[in-house]
Parts: sequence; C-alpha cells; structure tokens
Amino acid sequence: MANALTRVLLPVDRLRGRKSSSGDALRTIGWTALPWLLPIACAVLWVLGSRYGWISAQVLPPPALVFETLGALAKSDELWMHLAASMTRAAVGFGGGVVLGALLGGLLGLSRTLEAYVLPSFNAIVQVPVLGWLPFLMIVVGIGEPLKYLLIGHAALVPVTLSKLQGFRGTPRALQEVASVYRYSRWQVITRVTLPAAIPVIGTGVRLAFTKAWLTLVVELVASLEGLGYLIVYGRQLFQLDLVLAAVLIVGAIGYAADRLLNAFECKLQRGRAN
Repeated sequence: MANALTRVLLPVDRLRGRKSSSGDALRTIGWTALPWLLPIACAVLWVLGSRYGWISAQVLPPPALVFETLGALAKSDELWMHLAASMTRAAVGFGGGVVLGALLGGLLGLSRTLEAYVLPSFNAIVQVPVLGWLPFLMIVVGIGEPLKYLLIGHAALVPVTLSKLQGFRGTPRALQEVASVYRYSRWQVITRVTLPAAIPVIGTGVRLAFTKAWLTLVVELVASLEGLGYLIVYGRQLFQLDLVLAAVLIVGAIGYAADRLLNAFECKLQRGRAN
C-alpha cells in the first residue's frame, strides 16, 4: 500500500516542482522585462507620432533622421572626438571627487570632533548649486580644463562624502561589540567591521556621484569646442534638433551603462562581504 501511494505521489510532487520552477522563470522574465515597457512605449509613440504627423518635425524630429545624424557623426569621427573629450573630463573629475569624498567622509565618520567642526560648514557650502560656483572658479582658475574638472569633481564629492559618513555612523552596535570581544585594533575595526558594513550605503553614494558628475557635463558649454555637452548646445543654437537628440541618446546610453557597471561592482562587493 505504501509503495503504491509513493508511486502515485511522486509524479504529483515532480509536476508541482516543474510548475514552481516554470512559475519562477516566468516571474524572473517579467521582472526583467518590466523596466523596458516604458522606454519601448515611448519609442513606439515617437515612431507613430512622426509617421502620422501627430508630432511636428520641428518639435521632435523623426527617429530615422536622428539615427541618420548619429551615423553621420560616427562616420566623420566627430562623434568620437566629442565622446573622448567628455569621457576624459568625467573620468578625471569623478575620480578626484570620489577619492577626496571618501577621505573626507571617512575622517568625519571616525571623528566626532572633526564632524562637529566641519560638517555644518560643509552642509552650508553644498547647498550652493554646482553652476553657482562657475563665476568664482572662472576668476580663480580661468576657463580652461581645470574649471571643468573642479565642477565635475565637486558634483561627485558631495554624495560620496555624505554616504561614507552615514555608512560609518550606521555600523551595527552588535558588530562593534564582537570586535571589542576579539580585541580588534582601531585599524582592524575599520577594515573588517566598519567599512564592510558601510558598503551598501557607500555603493549607492558612488552611483549617485557618477550621475551628478555626468550631468555636470553641461559645463562644456563654457569656452569649449568639444564634448557631448558642447554638441548639445551647438545643435540647439543652430536649431538642429536631430543633432541635439542624437547627443542626448549617447549621453543617456553611456550614463545607463556606467550605472549598471557600478551596480554590478557593488553586488560583487556585497557577495564578498557576505562571505
């Protein structure tokens, strides 16, 4: 009797397992495809609006014209010149802002005294928009490349500093107690307890810092003849909206790809932290 019951129930259990696995696969596919629904819907509306005259070409050029302009830029090597200039400025400014922000945030997170002296002034200074520093920095460093590096670095420094400070302050007390039981030195507490616990907050701050730095490429309109920001402003001045949209698509694609890379790196650090 038991053997007969087992023969009946085993296929049922296997069928349930198959249904569960197929359901999980469908849910995974659904969650993966869900973020793309809105962009695809906007692209479809753009195509249909351009084809049937719902949208004036003077307001929003048709997709074919935009991609034709993009291809012409790529073939003429003009696109790569502007792209290289923007990537260099973003890399230098973002890298410098992250390094300085990590150092400042770490010092503030480790010293209550330093935080009491510095943080109020820091919070007051960061309330000024990035472009608000433009006239002052133009007087100090001129209108060359250092001006762009400083403004992009400033945009990246603020999120990294505040996120690292918050991450260090948010270390669970239980982990600190365990470290004291094992008699960890100050350096061991920082490297083995405080920093690993702060990785999620710091990772979010770094991603936000890149977004801020990438958006600050608008400073390329100041005394510059190259860069994606300059390309957008140049297209607007000539009322070439196809050129503007082509540059906007490039900026958005690069920003999205960089954010995904930073997110993957953060997930890798999270797995190492869990291990």
